[in-house]
Amino acid sequence: MGIVKISDQMHENLRLSSSALSRSINAQAEHWMRIGMLAELNPALNHAEICQLLMRAEQAGHFDLATILAGEAPRLAAAGGAR
Repeated sequence: MGIVKISDQMHENLRLSSSALSRSINAQAEHWMRIGMLAELNPALNHAEICQLLMRAEQAGHFDLATILAGEAPRLAAAGGAR
């Protein structure tokens, strides 16, 4: 675990979002980081597809980026790697 410094405005955004979505501030920040990381690594995926990946990771009991991406590789290859 580490400390991440963010702007006061981002912290306020996290606070509001976490309250609205019944998550802790840290859980909300981690959620956004997961979505952002998957979006950057998989620009062909839309938000709904990224959420599906996160749901499958939760069902598997953990967030393992290598496993998530390996499972998505066949679909991306079939789709030509981009939208």
